Amino acid sequence: QLQLVESGGGLVQPGGSLRLSCAVSGFSLDDYNIGWFRQAPEKEREGVSCISKSGTNTNYADSVKGRFTISRDTAKNTVYLQMSSLKAEDTGVYYCAVVRLSGTGLPDPNYDVYYWGQGTQVTVSS
Repeated sequence: QLQLVESGGGLVQPGGSLRLSCAVSGFSLDDYNIGWFRQAPEKEREGVSCISKSGTNTNYADSVKGRFTISRDTAKNTVYLQMSSLKAEDTGVYYCAVVRLSGTGLPDPNYDVYYWGQGTQVTVSS
């Protein structure tokens, strides 16, 4: 059974860092593309970053470029999202998902997601 489990969320002060993990089971990271999404209170879910199943292609939302880094460890079947220089507007529930990638853009949360994780809360506040 395919499963994605996020962890690593929490409360952090502005300017701080967190590393989110997405542990997958039931499939290999070499077979599927993975995306990270987030949803802030009263806002629509948005794409944050993605990594191709080859591991060679990554993409980021403009709002996180230079601050977030996506990576993966195929031996651990885990995808990471390293977040630095966090801002209050980064607050939200972060989800990882198996996604379809097309072109050079981020996956659309409404059309390009096959499986979702349960999410992990990130709160950036002093």
